[in-house]
Amino acid sequence: MTTPQLLAFLVIAGMMVAFILGRWRYDLVAVCALLVALLIGVVPPEAAFSGFSNDIVIIVGSALVVSAAVARSGIMETAIRRFLPGLDAPRLQLIVLVGTVTVLSAFVKNIGALAIMMPIAFQMARRSNVSPSMFLMPMAFGSLLGGLMTQIGTSPNIIVSGVRQELTGTAFTMFDFTPVGAILALVGVVFLALFYRLLPERRREDHGMDRAIEIKNYTTEARVLADSPAIGKTLGELHAAADGAAMVTGIVGSSGQRRTPLPDAKLRAGDVLLVEGDPEALDKMVSQVGLSFSERRGVATRDSADVGVIEAIIGESSGLIGANAQELTLFDRTGLNLLAISRRDQRFTERLGQIRFQNGDVILLQGHLKRIPELLREWDCLPLVERGLRLGSVRNGLLPLGILLAAMAATAFGIVPVAPAFFAAAALMVLTGALPLREVYNQVDGPILIMLACLIPVSESLQATGGTDLVAAWLTATAATLPGWGALALIMVAAMAVTPFLNNAATVLVMAPIAAAFATGLGYSPEAFLMAVAIGAGCDFLTPIGHQCNTLVMAPGGYRFGDYWRLGLPLSIIVVLVGVPALMIVWPF
Repeated sequence: MTTPQLLAFLVIAGMMVAFILGRWRYDLVAVCALLVALLIGVVPPEAAFSGFSNDIVIIVGSALVVSAAVARSGIMETAIRRFLPGLDAPRLQLIVLVGTVTVLSAFVKNIGALAIMMPIAFQMARRSNVSPSMFLMPMAFGSLLGGLMTQIGTSPNIIVSGVRQELTGTAFTMFDFTPVGAILALVGVVFLALFYRLLPERRREDHGMDRAIEIKNYTTEARVLADSPAIGKTLGELHAAADGAAMVTGIVGSSGQRRTPLPDAKLRAGDVLLVEGDPEALDKMVSQVGLSFSERRGVATRDSADVGVIEAIIGESSGLIGANAQELTLFDRTGLNLLAISRRDQRFTERLGQIRFQNGDVILLQGHLKRIPELLREWDCLPLVERGLRLGSVRNGLLPLGILLAAMAATAFGIVPVAPAFFAAAALMVLTGALPLREVYNQVDGPILIMLACLIPVSESLQATGGTDLVAAWLTATAATLPGWGALALIMVAAMAVTPFLNNAATVLVMAPIAAAFATGLGYSPEAFLMAVAIGAGCDFLTPIGHQCNTLVMAPGGYRFGDYWRLGLPLSIIVVLVGVPALMIVWPF
């Protein structure tokens, strides 16, 4: 082993250790790896930033924009609700949810497809009275399988296509991945539908999403108007009207003075009541006693066709965190009424408009239907339970879908390469209004693009120094006694084993050149081996940390770390058993 080879391996090894430790974000790790590689000379200065102009980065960034526009259209939610409104059998619900996520993930970023369908999964779970854990992990696994079917389905496919372009001069096309990917997706969906019981039934953790849906301690404000029949009534009478399901926790007089909410306290004109309870009990108390929601202002009545109410959870990167509705002048700026707020295990004493939002708070908002979805995305809030809310329409949804299909057709028929086709599609999504300009840079995943741009020259350093040939020689010696299918399985399993600890995109960048050299050393064509790397990197079913789809469902589903391998290990074995012969048939050695 030469000194440059040793240094290149040390950079890759250090980077993998940093990824596994997880103390630093992956884009920062990639930046540091590039700087170290520059410093020690394994990456020449003129090649340091070649990754930023690489087609891989352009395709991934453009695909994210296109995916976001399709997801934003709401066409999938509309289709599910229109064609399957009364689906109540849990197994059929599972098949529909997993199948929909799988197909959608072939054309939309898999985590986007999963996020679209999760609220629907919760509604179905509640309708059939089963735990959401029955649906969520199979849906996450289905989203990973669906990504195998097209070039844009997942980052590993895009990257391995670029690697093939560099090695052979010919990139994989849009649907080169479809024959094997579709077989694996179909087999995987059937397995998940038949053997989901391998997964222990889990009830949600307290901080999970479904817990937020079922949460009872909403806090809202109700005002005693000058002509209200509630004037002179006691709090005890109010509590009786709500059958004890709602409780007044504070009284603020018209002059701003607070009074103790004792049962015999009488209501006065202008009083503002802090009321806690579930939404139905709050409505019952306010309507029967003759109060008015303090924060509900001039939008329209709740029964108006243009107005809806939604429960949403505040995300960890939301711009609402640390502020309150009063400071944000929420109604004046957005036209939305904050009707109520809920926080786990906490009773509020502040006025509703003075409560500072925190990560995980559940808020009840009322406003015009066309405005709410846009604001929720802008604020990084995830809708939980919709009440008359339409996230999109079929008419609006057809435009981004048409742009996506046009881009795919252009690449499939070889009219234009993938990078310019999807770059143009992303631009059209913005120009036609399918995705607002202000959302574009939120949807373009900056950290993943930086990571890719930095890792491309780092991974190429292995090839430039001869490191990939060295590893390939070691693998060739190991596989010398193995048949061709055994060598192919070895590469796929190696990619599967590395992916939980190394980002799947990074896995392909490191493994693909090694796999190609390995195949050449054995006298085989590299295509099947490159495909095996993409499949292995795209199928992380063993841990919740290897892929963000698995992480996303962990808390809402109440899963434990060890739950993933119960369903994921047999699925991984099936992928290898089915994928290897399928690759040998579609991509002969």
